[in-house]
Amino acid sequence: MKSFGAELNKMKSYFIKESKILAHNEKEALYSKLLQSAQEQYEKLQSRIANIDELLEEAESCLADLEADSEWEECETDCSDDEMEEEDSESRKLEEELGSLKAQEKELLSFTEWEISEWSERQAVFNFLHDSIELTVVFGTPVGKLQNWQTSVSRIRKVLHDVSLVVSRCRILGEEIQFLERWGGKYNLLKTDIVDTNVKLLFSSSTASAKFELTLSLSSSYPSSSLPFTVEKKIGKIGREEISAVLSEVPAGYHYLRRMVSSIHQSLLQDPR
Repeated sequence: MKSFGAELNKMKSYFIKESKILAHNEKEALYSKLLQSAQEQYEKLQSRIANIDELLEEAESCLADLEADSEWEECETDCSDDEMEEEDSESRKLEEELGSLKAQEKELLSFTEWEISEWSERQAVFNFLHDSIELTVVFGTPVGKLQNWQTSVSRIRKVLHDVSLVVSRCRILGEEIQFLERWGGKYNLLKTDIVDTNVKLLFSSSTASAKFELTLSLSSSYPSSSLPFTVEKKIGKIGREEISAVLSEVPAGYHYLRRMVSSIHQSLLQDPR
């Protein structure tokens, strides 16, 4: 019996060690997969930057050729309207492509918002937004099938991607609020306050003889869509109708809040002269 018990303990110890080794190998593979994903994003970004550099060099070369060509003016007068339109069309296409590449570059840079603060056999901890948000992934029992392993990695990558998108929007919004709190005086903005999901902006201008509070209701779609708002008059005649007319001219997008404040300042709170 003693011999059987000793053998059983050996087998138990062996299986525990094997389980730990398998778990460690799988964690190591997961970390390598995440690093590989980040490297692939970085390489794609570098490729797009290289394409942008090539387009810029091509544009500079074209400008140099045009400046060096002393017969450009004569050619310009002799060229047909169709040829000029074709050149303009090609130029516009190049500008659009360059703008698209820059937008993709900016988007890629904003995707990765996480940092790994802990990696062990039991869990992985990811931090977002200067350690203000923490995501903990707890590892379960080791999986023996490659298909299940790939599914787990794919889910983690998707979660990190989705959370990064939300965090990126929150970070940009926080930067906008911080900017308005610091420099709001330049735009006749007396006070910036946040209550739940509402942003309250108190404007005052002696030039326009007006004082009012604009309340904006934030949503998860910010800044890709316009924000519902209310206006409370305090002094003067500036109200919802005037504010609505100004904000209708402000397109949604990056730094939407800052552009709204600037537009209100320029259109309603300055000397009309």
